[in-house]
Amino acid sequence: MTEIPMSETARAGAGRRLEFRAFGHSCLFRISCFGIRICCAGVLAGAPATLVAGCSHPATWLGFKDSLNSPRIRMSCYPTASVGTVWAHPDNLGEHDYATGRREKDGMLYTCRGGHIDTPHVRKAADWTAYLAGKALTRLNKGDTKFSFKLWEPTRYYVTVDYPPGWKQLAPQEKERIAREVSIPLGQYLAFNALTWHEIVTWFGYRPTPWYPEFPSAFSWEDTFSNLVGTRLAVEAMRDASRPYNEAMTVALEAELHRLGVQPRDVAIRAAKAVKGTWYTGEFLFLVDIRKRNLDIGLDDGMVTASVVPDLPECPDAEPQSYPAPSLDFLSAYDFSVKFEIEPRELEKGKILKIVYPNRKDRKKRIEPALHFASIMEYIRQDAARRFGDAMYFPEGDPDRSE
Repeated sequence: MTEIPMSETARAGAGRRLEFRAFGHSCLFRISCFGIRICCAGVLAGAPATLVAGCSHPATWLGFKDSLNSPRIRMSCYPTASVGTVWAHPDNLGEHDYATGRREKDGMLYTCRGGHIDTPHVRKAADWTAYLAGKALTRLNKGDTKFSFKLWEPTRYYVTVDYPPGWKQLAPQEKERIAREVSIPLGQYLAFNALTWHEIVTWFGYRPTPWYPEFPSAFSWEDTFSNLVGTRLAVEAMRDASRPYNEAMTVALEAELHRLGVQPRDVAIRAAKAVKGTWYTGEFLFLVDIRKRNLDIGLDDGMVTASVVPDLPECPDAEPQSYPAPSLDFLSAYDFSVKFEIEPRELEKGKILKIVYPNRKDRKKRIEPALHFASIMEYIRQDAARRFGDAMYFPEGDPDRSE
């Protein structure tokens, strides 16, 4: 990083920023109270961590500007044939756009093997995966043992890292290589579990706005699988060394929808109408009652299975797709260990902590997904059975299938 002292006159322009490209890399020229700072960072996977000595921001997969900002909110809708649902055209989804979304054309789709797919959920999950992978990479390159982050709700997430023996003695290039390899699946694990936590707190009554109920969308039949698809696509995009992230995501999304057997818009609507009265009721966005929930987050067999509409003529004999739920098993190959904790700060936290820690004297502020999601999901499963019946919370509507 280059520092140029400033005169009092020049300080009047403090805070001005200018972005430019140099040798194929994204650079930032910033005037601050401390002088002029020029910092460049790689854009593509495999780019060097820094191009200017002293620059504290390592290369991520998002480009310099996007990596400084957490993913934006994307509005979703229910997979229902009701007023307020936006149905996308699978051949016209636009281009993935982390920063603004102006090039995206999102909505609900239907695929033969993945069921309904909510593209805002897919893109949101992908961007959080890439963002958190970049955050993890930054911390690992600095040798930090702890960091935390937030999504949109008040909950804060904490990550504690134990490095392998001899880490400090490794050559910088080797540490950078390992850090990049670890950060990608770590970002996927953090994003998937944080997004799953959002579904959990909304089940217990959390709503970001008091006038809009969130409970109908908690674990709705397309949410978790759409989130998982998004995290998987982000991993694929970050490992695509030939394209920048947004372009790689555009290509990966199109290919994934093709693999899942995406159907035309009219078929997606017809699929929603086919389950009206059983999976859901209601004609208008605010009055829709979602009965069908997919509570499969991979706790039984490590796989998350999609919910598909049965007996759809366009998808004869289609089997629902199952994908592995992200885990921390990959860390053993690098001799790392990671502890991931969730500290709920919503008004509903007491209900959840009571399930995890029944004995009030032993109650803690944080939970660990690997240890505590099972008991929380069991409570939700029993609650769903009371509300909707057993057949409404299995991916395939089969009450004999145990998660």
